[in-house]
Formats: sequence, C-alpha cells, structure tokens
Amino acid sequence: MSDVTEKDKELVAGLMARARAAQKEFEANFTDQDQLYEIAQHIAWVGFKYAEEIADMAVRESRMGKYESKVAKMQTKMRGNIRDLKNAKTVGVVEEWPEKGLTRMVKPVGVIGAIIPCTNPEATPFLKGMNAIICRDAIIMSPHPRTAGTNKFCCDLMRKVLKKFGAPEDLVLSIDEPTLGASQELMAQCDLVLATGGSGLVKAAYSSGTPAYGVGAGNAVVIVDETADLDDVANKVYMSKTFDNATSCSSENSLVVQEDVYDELLAKLQAKHGLLCNEEQQEKLRQMMFLPTGHYNGKKGFAGATPEKIAELAGITDMPEGTEFFIVRENPKTPDEIGSFEYPFGGEKLCVVLNVFKYKDFQTAIDIVNACHRFSGLGHSCGIHTKREDRVMELSAKTYTSRVMVNQPVCLANSGSFTNGMPFTLSLGCGTWGGNSASENITYKQCLNNTWVARPCKEDKPADEVLFGKAMESDL
Repeated sequence: MSDVTEKDKELVAGLMARARAAQKEFEANFTDQDQLYEIAQHIAWVGFKYAEEIADMAVRESRMGKYESKVAKMQTKMRGNIRDLKNAKTVGVVEEWPEKGLTRMVKPVGVIGAIIPCTNPEATPFLKGMNAIICRDAIIMSPHPRTAGTNKFCCDLMRKVLKKFGAPEDLVLSIDEPTLGASQELMAQCDLVLATGGSGLVKAAYSSGTPAYGVGAGNAVVIVDETADLDDVANKVYMSKTFDNATSCSSENSLVVQEDVYDELLAKLQAKHGLLCNEEQQEKLRQMMFLPTGHYNGKKGFAGATPEKIAELAGITDMPEGTEFFIVRENPKTPDEIGSFEYPFGGEKLCVVLNVFKYKDFQTAIDIVNACHRFSGLGHSCGIHTKREDRVMELSAKTYTSRVMVNQPVCLANSGSFTNGMPFTLSLGCGTWGGNSASENITYKQCLNNTWVARPCKEDKPADEVLFGKAMESDL
C-alpha cells in the first residue's frame, strides 16, 4: 500500500517543475567542460571548508557516528571525488573510433532523485551533487527525516556556488520536510534514482518505475591467513572498525582467521582497545542486537552508537574503560549454520561489534565468507590479508562480491582511496548478487546518457570458416 498523499504529490511536482526548468537552462547555456569542472571544484571546496560544521550537525541530528571521522570523511571524499572528475568528459563528443565509423556523445539524464541515508548525511549530498552538476543534471535530495537539517545546509551551500557562477540555483533542491511518501513520489517522478540506504529503500527504488541505481546491504568479511603481518592487520582493522562508529556498510563485520594465528591476532586486537567478550557479554549483545530470526534488530538504536551506549543497551556493566569496540567469537560446526539465531554475528551490524571466525584450510575460509554473504551483504565486499597472490585470486574467483580488498582496511578503501585505484563514491553497487543493476562504484558515469553515431566503415565480415570453425564439420 502506497504511503503517498496528495500533499506529497503536489510537493514533488513543484520541485520537479523547478528542477526541470533549471536543468534545461543549464544544459543549453553551460557547455564548456572546464567551466563545469570549476563549478564542481567550488562545490568540493565548500564541502571541505565547512566539513567541521557539517560533521557536528550530522552527529547531533543522526545520533550516529563520530565527529572526527565525519570531518575526515568529508575532506577525503571532497579531495578524492574532485580528483576523479579532473579529466572527466561529460559534454558532447567523448570518444571516436574512425576505423569503425563510431562516435560517442554524452548528454544529461535530466532530473536525478537522490535518496540520502541517515548514516552518511554529510558527504553523500556533495558527492551526488558534484556528479550531477558536472553532467549538467539537476538533482533533488530526499534525506532521512532525522537528518533533514544537515541535508538542507549542504544543499544551500551548493546553491550558493551555482549562484556565484550564474547557474540556476534550482539545479540542487532538497525535500526539507521529508516523508516516506515524498521519497516514493520523488522516485516515481524523476528521470533517474540514485538510492543509497537500506534494502527496503533499494527495492522501492527499483519498483518505482524509474531507472535506478541502488546499492545492496554491506557486510565486509575479511580473511586473515597465516602469512599476514598481524600487527598491520590489527591496526588496519582497528582503524576501519572504529571509523565513524562503524556506520559504514563497508566496516569489517567479520574476520575469518587461520587457526595457527587466531589467538595471536585476538591478543593484538585487544591491545587496540577491543573488548574480547566473555560468554555472558556476548549473549547480552546477541539478545539485544538480533531478532529470533537471526536478523538485525535496527530498532534498538545501537547502529553507529558509542561503545558506552551499546553496553548500556545490552546491559553490560563490566566494560573496561577505554573500550573502543567489542570482539565476539562464533564457531559454528558448519558454515551453513551462519545466520541462525544461534550464530547471527556473521551479518552486517553497523556498530562497533567485530565477529571473529576460526578456520583450518583455505577452502573453509572461502565457504565461511560465502555463507556470511548468503545471509547478509551478497555482492558487496570482502577482503583478505595475505602474502600469497594465489589466495587473493582464489578468493576473488570463488566469492560473489563486487570488491575484494587486499591488505587494506575495507571501510577506508573500497569506496575510493588515494592508495588504490577504486573510484571515490559513497554508493557501492552490488550487482545482481545484491539485487542491483551495477557491480561497480557509482560515480558521475551513471549520471550520463550516451548517443552513438554510426557511419559507414570498411566491411568487417570474416568468412564463415573463420566464424564457425570446426563447428561446420560436426554432425549436429
């Protein structure tokens, strides 16, 4: 049953009319690639400049994450995305193949409806805004109701940039009093949906009747084999797991550790301010975090919460001072048991609780990764810490993931990093495995339409003997 009211329809129709008029004017009058990049530069700069103010507002409104992490995220993403846009071609002819008589032109998609998640309300509007503007699209942001103020502040900054360049300010609009119905109506009326959020939201985007790029649930599962540098592993897992209180869908949720180094790695994680939970503490977390089905109980309010808040919600009264994350251990008899209420920690948790499995042989480690992803996060990300390239390739070949992070902190690497080649984004497509239309990082490229110009060229028609080969001699 639809939650859309007549008020929602009128609100969105008004915003769409403004956005369409602005987009047509912008498309007609702003055709210089360098100028478009300069506008994007200024958007990136105001995001960078106001990072502290935006981060403070985001933490206060969302009641999730860490101020310091959000400042770092804002500044890193602004630097990274504008770097990626430096040589982007988003106007007119972008590729030619004279020998084939082909020319590719790009054009705007129109008005984008962007769903902004409560977990990342600070950087997401800027990345989507930059990508839309450099492609000459308009964009309407629909935030989570809890972070509507943060979203409006971000959109207002981008509108100021547009005004500075004489561009239509209505290229960037926001739903300032968001409702579920307004979000649904936006997805129905816009030309393209960029949906970042939970699985329910993504399904709504794909069922809206509008072309959509959604992102699946995250659940980064990371193998640590016996060749890994354990000090390096502990440091990277600590940085990634505690960043922004693990609000990221890319935060390490489970480690799969070879039995010969299992105890040593646990000790090193404890030295990084991790609380290795005893049976009673782990049981209290399980009862608080999961439903009887084994699925995540998001209504409890522990997502993105501080360790102190999680301990309070779970009734853990003996948490040592200085604890920054919790370590739980699951040892199912077979990987197939992962995801039951008895073994639920193998799924996405969106909080500073790290699950650790033990394995003996490498195929079992892969089986555990796949079992975790069948339960939660299929198609998103996995990782490995190893010195063996053959294991990197075996993991990559045998898992159903769009990203395999090698010897890196997943949360700080798979959505773009200056130390790997992944494009900067906050929208991670999970392919058909995760119910998504893309299995790559969603960037400006998804904000463009293509026009293919085909001219006659020299005939390229091989002989039948070349095309069909030995098949021509078969008795079929």
